[in-house]
This record gives sequence, C-alpha cells and structure tokens, in this order.
Amino acid sequence: MSSRDVALASAYESAASEKRRKWWQIRWAETVSPLVRAALMIVILSVVLLPIIYLLALSLKTPDQVLEGLFLPTKPTLRNWVNIFQNIPLALYIGNSAVAAISGSLITLVITIPAVYALSRIKIGRLLSGLVLGSYIAPPMVPLIPLFFLAKWSGLIHTLPGLIICYGLLNIPVALWLLTGFIERIPEEIEEAATIDGASVFRTLGQIVVPLMLPGIVSTGLICVILNYNEFLFAFFFTGNATRTLPIGIALFQGERLVDFGQMAVASLIGVLPIYLTAIFAQKWLVRGLTTGAGR
Repeated sequence: MSSRDVALASAYESAASEKRRKWWQIRWAETVSPLVRAALMIVILSVVLLPIIYLLALSLKTPDQVLEGLFLPTKPTLRNWVNIFQNIPLALYIGNSAVAAISGSLITLVITIPAVYALSRIKIGRLLSGLVLGSYIAPPMVPLIPLFFLAKWSGLIHTLPGLIICYGLLNIPVALWLLTGFIERIPEEIEEAATIDGASVFRTLGQIVVPLMLPGIVSTGLICVILNYNEFLFAFFFTGNATRTLPIGIALFQGERLVDFGQMAVASLIGVLPIYLTAIFAQKWLVRGLTTGAGR
C-alpha cells in the first residue's frame, strides 16, 4: 500500500470517528441531557418547596397528630384554617407588616439616593460608604436601645410611624451598598454635559441620574421591603397590640406549656404568600440588584 493510500485510509478513519463522536453528542443532547436537567430540576424544587409542603401538612394536623411526628396527617382537618381568623387578627398583622415594610423602604430610598450620588462623586466617597456599611455589622441590640428611648421620648413607641422611621434608618447601609453598584455605571460625562447646559445638581440628579438608575432603585426597594417584612426584633419592641406585625403575631402561638403548631403553620403560609408573589413577579429586578451590588 502506498503512502497516499495510507493517508487516505487514516483520513477516512478520522472522519468516521468524528462522525461517531458527533452522533453520540447529538444522542446525549436529545435523550440523556434532558433527563439529567429534569432530575436536577426535581431535586432543586424538592429542596425549595419542602418547607412549604411541610407547613401545609402541619396546617392540616390536629395537636395530637402533631405530637405523633408524622410528615403527612393521618386525618386531615381544616380546623386550623378556620380558627386562625377567630383567635388573632391575622389580616391586621399582615396589613401592618405591609405598610411598615413599604413605607420604611420608601424612606430608605429617599435618604439613600442623594447620599449615594454625593458619595460616588467625591474622592473619599468609597471610604465613607465603607464606614456606613460597616455599621450594619454591629449587633441589632446596639441601635435598638437608643432608638427605643428616642421613640419613647417622642411619643412614637408602639406606633406604626415609629416602626416605619426605624425601618427607614436601619436599611440605609444595605441600600447604599446596592445603589453604589448602579450609580458607578453611569458615565460622569453625561452629568458634565448637563452642567454645561445649566442644569443644577438637584436637576441633574432628578432628571438624569435617577431615570438611568431606576432598575437599581426598584430592586433595592424590593429587597428593603422583604427585609422589613421579615424583621422581628425591632417590631417586638416598637409595636403594641394594635400595631403588631406578622412575625410578632406568629410568635403569639407559643404559650408557656403548649405551642399551637397547626395555627402557626397556617399563619406562616398566609403571611409568606405576599413575599413569594413579590419574589416571583419581581425576580428579574431582585437578581439584577443582588448581582450588581455583589459585582462591584
């Protein structure tokens, strides 16, 4: 066999091997790969939905069935779903949580947007931002004591306005950290052009900077709403009977000797529904806010 025939045979064998390899890749992509993706999706959904499924099963149990320790109820009952609205004003607690969370988030944004704009345009802005963010590392009890006495002195203790102001101040470090990542992406040349055209600092901020960083403002506001909605410690000290939030209302089911796990599960399921719906419909904004803040 000549060298030319050997080369042709080798080339033919390589082409056939490449064809077989591509055939296996196509078969993997068409059969095995979808199965693997489906299996991974089932595992992830099982892990994510397991707490919700457990709460649902717990809400359908009687106190005796809860003590048995079984995952699923042997005799499902809707008694907990009926009694929950008779024992506590659940709708009032959810309403208080929503009002405090949204209002506190708006106050945080009103304070943080001008602050992050100013800090991003001065030389020591990054140092000052780090100092503000460092205050968030302190234990919650550190700001709780002075804020409590200030609220008591001003007559805002056990009122929603007092809790709203508290929430508006507490999340400033988080909002500052998240918004800095968005405002640093805005070219300073745009602001310089507006200044040459005679725009003031506040007009530049309101008509140019804020519209450009609107996605960051929305995502930061949503994150602050979720943090406020789930907050427990400050709500425990700053609210009264008529101004309790949902986390405090859920804690009321824990008595001295008995914990009503069934009704606690019902309250948790109903209370978590607004947050789940917010996370689902605002998923794009939340992911953008978290990734931009982390990617600085």
